[in-house]
Amino acid sequence: MGTKSFLTRAKGLLRIQNQLVRECLAELLATFVMMTITLASAAQKVTFFETKGNLLTGYLGSALGVMAGIYTAGGISGAHMNPAFSLAVCLIEQFPWWKFPIFVVVQTLGSFISAGAVYILYYDAIWHYSNGTLTVFGPQETASIFVTYPADYVSVANGFLDQVIGTGVLIIVVLGIMDARNKAVPKGLEPVVVALLVLSIECSMGANCGCPLNPARDIGPRLFIYLAGWGPEVFRWVK
Repeated sequence: MGTKSFLTRAKGLLRIQNQLVRECLAELLATFVMMTITLASAAQKVTFFETKGNLLTGYLGSALGVMAGIYTAGGISGAHMNPAFSLAVCLIEQFPWWKFPIFVVVQTLGSFISAGAVYILYYDAIWHYSNGTLTVFGPQETASIFVTYPADYVSVANGFLDQVIGTGVLIIVVLGIMDARNKAVPKGLEPVVVALLVLSIECSMGANCGCPLNPARDIGPRLFIYLAGWGPEVFRWVK
């Protein structure tokens, strides 16, 4: 009884009453979960395979990460996990504009923290694979664990258009899934359908830029690896 009473009191003290704080923490956790799975799968693709041609490993990890993130906090914050999606729901007046910059910061922070978690998780593998040198380009580079880079033939304009089209398809279909007047997805399976959508976009549109589809997915980890020792080269466009 004493233990139960203590846990009940502790739960009451730790319970967060402010709705905005609850949503921000949920969004942070959802983004962290999504990005940790995404980056960890990329780490395995880069460091544990003889070639980097096993793209399906990264694509599956990214899609399953999205599904896990939505299941984690979809009922609390909506699990946007993506500034582009937050902007889209603001434009159609389904999300207040004043929350938009807050969510962008939270999503970027969640991605930054997840990059740190994956760096710690695969610390030995990263240093072993890179021969003790953290590089952005070259045969033993490890920056692509954390961020995506365009193919050598992709121009800045083409890369921008690539992301506009890919992110646009993602947002249009997700909004269609959310629309109650549209063909309904079985309740509880929405995250699975969104994960399949992400996987299909990555498999069909990932050749140019790796299909990040998410500014926070790029900016947060890029800032982390810049601070962690990869240096300013992380902000270069191409080799």
